[in-house]
Amino acid sequence: MGEAAASTMELLWLTLPESRPGRELAWLAGMDRATVRAVAETPTGDPVATVERRFRRLTRRFVEAGALAWYRDIDTVAEPGTVDWVASLELCALVTGQASGLARRLGARQAVLTWGNDPRNPLYRLPPYRQALGRARGADLVVCLIEAAADHCLELGFRPEQLAVVLPPLDTERFHPPAQPVEEPVAAFVSPLATNKGIDRVLDAWSLVTAKVPDARLVVAGRGPLAPLVAERAEADPSIDFVGALPGDGVAELLRASAVFVTAPRPTRVWNEQFGLAYVEAMASGVPVVTTVCGTNHEAVLAPSIRVPDTVGDLAEGLVGFLGDPALRRRIAPELRRVVVERFERSQQLAALRAAFDAAG
Repeated sequence: MGEAAASTMELLWLTLPESRPGRELAWLAGMDRATVRAVAETPTGDPVATVERRFRRLTRRFVEAGALAWYRDIDTVAEPGTVDWVASLELCALVTGQASGLARRLGARQAVLTWGNDPRNPLYRLPPYRQALGRARGADLVVCLIEAAADHCLELGFRPEQLAVVLPPLDTERFHPPAQPVEEPVAAFVSPLATNKGIDRVLDAWSLVTAKVPDARLVVAGRGPLAPLVAERAEADPSIDFVGALPGDGVAELLRASAVFVTAPRPTRVWNEQFGLAYVEAMASGVPVVTTVCGTNHEAVLAPSIRVPDTVGDLAEGLVGFLGDPALRRRIAPELRRVVVERFERSQQLAALRAAFDAAG
């Protein structure tokens, strides 16, 4: 693009299926002097214009299956010379392979955002993923959203000069502590209701928790294949409330009404936990996190929050430690917020994101 556009960036984002609003696309749109359009099946809910195109998908049967989807009629989404950057999420997603070819046709640069943390993931051996990864290696910029992703990329053969580590921007205005500390022993689970996120483990631990803290309550928010299990347990146990999926503001309100945040992730053959935005959102709300050790979630779960071994007993013990001690919760709440604001505050990370694009351009 010409001199008139030297200070303004035009970016085209290829959206993955089931992308959640308020994440990578919203962060790109929040950069200074950036105009972002999204290619998607339907509007994402983010503050950007949408170019609607249909997906083709090979499967929906496993975690990360959205990476095995690609767009039809992708060549007609923009005219040559109208876009500075074509960007997508994840190194091995088929849309990243499409982004590579589209960037060349449009005379644009290519950027890939990644949370990847496991170069030995067996998905990399599948031909479609392997081909997309090969194309991603030609990207002008790879934005690593966790520190582990930079090591991951280097192990996969990317060049150091392609990489920029930019941590996830945290909306500290939406996620903030309540006016008064929460005295009631309320635990919140806000995550997909799937085995890999551990809602079944949390439910199994809950009877041990209420044996020690009889007035404890568990509020479960989310959707997923284990929703019937959650509904059944909530029907049988009055200390469990199942509230279904919540919008962003609803999540923030639930966190401010909670004493502790809990999940229990466990790895699968093709997935382990990379970060966990909900952890830093909880901590920004002054809420301690209890979760299991999984993948690289230590990058999000900062002390005085805790990670415990993946057992029902350890999970229950961690929950009881916080739920049964309101004085401890009051004491650590300011530190919980301080450590995540210092590291992830939105404006500083958006500035770093823009600087990464400027340096690569």
